[in-house]
Amino acid sequence: MSDHAVDPATETFLAHRNLLFTVAYEMLGSAADAEDVLQETWLRWIKVDLGQVRDQRAYLVRITTRQSLNRLRTMKRRRETYVGQWLPEPLLTAPDVAEDVELAESMSMALMLVLETLSPTERAVFVLREAFAVSYDEIAAAIGKSPAAVRQIAHRARQHVDARRPRQPASPSETRAALESLQRALHTRDLQGLLDVLAPEVVMVGDGGGVKKAALRPVMGAEKVVRMILGLVDKVEATITTEPTVVNGSPALALRLDGEIDGIVAIRVEQARITGLYYVRNPEKLTRLESETPLALR
Repeated sequence: MSDHAVDPATETFLAHRNLLFTVAYEMLGSAADAEDVLQETWLRWIKVDLGQVRDQRAYLVRITTRQSLNRLRTMKRRRETYVGQWLPEPLLTAPDVAEDVELAESMSMALMLVLETLSPTERAVFVLREAFAVSYDEIAAAIGKSPAAVRQIAHRARQHVDARRPRQPASPSETRAALESLQRALHTRDLQGLLDVLAPEVVMVGDGGGVKKAALRPVMGAEKVVRMILGLVDKVEATITTEPTVVNGSPALALRLDGEIDGIVAIRVEQARITGLYYVRNPEKLTRLESETPLALR
């Protein structure tokens, strides 16, 4: 961009860009699709008469929500043919995201999988209301429904999500401690160490997208998960390294084979033990990790 003064439309869009991206990402579970939505939002925004817009932030959120809903309905059909389990695209996030507990939880792999079970409209209402505290009136304007209808949708979506989310979400420090235990056990091939950090009812979900090897169905139970992990590790001839990172607002592990990124491991922790293990291996979902700056909201 040149040194010339930025026009008001561009200045406003850039000021809210991270917010708009996060809204789109939480609705879609795909950073690539969220970027496309932002491009569509921008093309519509620059045609708007700013003098007629009372609340520019709300107007931008409205455009982004509508574009996200359009894309989400298309993506639902696309995912019906997806090979194996689908997980959200891992998103590098800055520490400020973790400081906002509600936002960090709404971006977590575990909760975003729950959001996949909502209808597109329910997901839009839940994301806007719960993660970003958008008013019912603003949400109504964004999705083309009455405020009363939005309240009902929000209540229904919240009940659905609450029934599937942890009663006591783990703190970042608790998640880091569980990850460190998992990391040690992986490097030492410690069977008992893995069993100690995994809850008996743990569920492991792998996403290879049909390109990398991953279980086609969730693996349930600590013993089965341990057998799968150690079996995969023993078959790998390359040097395995893991390094801490922050993904979707929570601590995670980046796993590398001979220095090349192989996947991201995210976890769900309850009462200091891992109840959900999410391993994203699909190469298409890892391309941004080596080049993108972690998303910050402040």
